[in-house]
Amino acid sequence: MKVTVNINLGGYPFNVDEDAYERLRQYMKSLEKEFSGESSASEIMSDIEGRIAELFRMRLSPYKQVITMKDVTEVMSILGSPEVISGSEPSEERPPRSQRRMYRDPDRRVFGGVCAGISAYLDWDPLIMRIIFSILIIAGGFGLGLYLILWIVLPEAKTTAQKLEMRGDPVTIENIKDSVKEEFETVKKKMKL
Repeated sequence: MKVTVNINLGGYPFNVDEDAYERLRQYMKSLEKEFSGESSASEIMSDIEGRIAELFRMRLSPYKQVITMKDVTEVMSILGSPEVISGSEPSEERPPRSQRRMYRDPDRRVFGGVCAGISAYLDWDPLIMRIIFSILIIAGGFGLGLYLILWIVLPEAKTTAQKLEMRGDPVTIENIKDSVKEEFETVKKKMKL
């Protein structure tokens, strides 16, 4: 018989084995310590917490309702250790590129982000996709209907993890940190203008 702990992670409740909870708590503390000097530390931690919750939810089923030490260890191996980020522990190898997922891109959108999202998925310049859709619209209106359908069907990339998946980058702590810092700097530059 094992004791479980109820936690709220990324807005979702989880039942976690006591030993797995302790390991997760240590991991989160080490991440907080690692990012304590960053100006965007709270945003980075929030995105990491959201990604951990997403990975935990994928491991649960109607037959498995408790997060175990194995689940915590797998999630930590996917995200990476804080020591690798700080440079105190050498990284063995770069994680492989993750499979791309198609989303609407809210950051580079003109209207709904469909062209920018498809361009990120295909690794093209968004201008090329916009020209293709413009030609399809002029050539008979087919492009407008297709665009509207894709606008409805494709989800918007809201979280940092979704934006990384859209570009095909692995969703690791290091990539989340870099992405949040980049967004933070972009907003800072726009505020100065």
